[in-house]
Formats: sequence, C-alpha cells, structure tokens
Amino acid sequence: MKTLSIPYPESLLGSLHVSESEFEREARMAMAVKLFDTGRLSSGQAAELADMPRVHFLYELGRWGVSTMQTGEEDLESDLNVARALHDSHQH
Repeated sequence: MKTLSIPYPESLLGSLHVSESEFEREARMAMAVKLFDTGRLSSGQAAELADMPRVHFLYELGRWGVSTMQTGEEDLESDLNVARALHDSHQH
C-alpha cells in the first residue's frame, strides 16, 4: 500500500478542535467522498481509501451530503428517454 504525506500547520488541529488522528481520518474520508462523488472511485474503492467497510462508508455519505446513488448524465438521459417512450405508448 502506498502512503500520501500532506504537510499541514499544527495550528489547524486547534482551529478544528480535533486530534491529529481525527484530522487524518477525516481528511482520508473527505478525499474518498470527493473521489466517489465525482465518479472517480467506486463505493468499494472509496471505502478502502477511507479504511472502513463499504456499508459504513455508504452510511457515512449522508453526513457528507452525498448520495449513495451515482448516476451519470448518460444514464439519466437514457432513463428519461425510456420514461418518455413508456409515457407515449400509454397515451395512445
């Protein structure tokens, strides 16, 4: 496993009122949530990055204001076209 090192001022811990381990855990989660939210990682990959079980990661997404359902623009367009076709077929 690779390690990422990010320098940050020690005063940040005091400003956020968190311990070093809490800050590092939250930073990992923030990175995992953002990469999941942008579609760069699957929920399983993001959970692994956040160092937690997938089910726990999915539960935590709500606290971060992120939906567990990641639907791309193409998927939404396809779903909309199917819905329109079904609607039209029932109108005639």
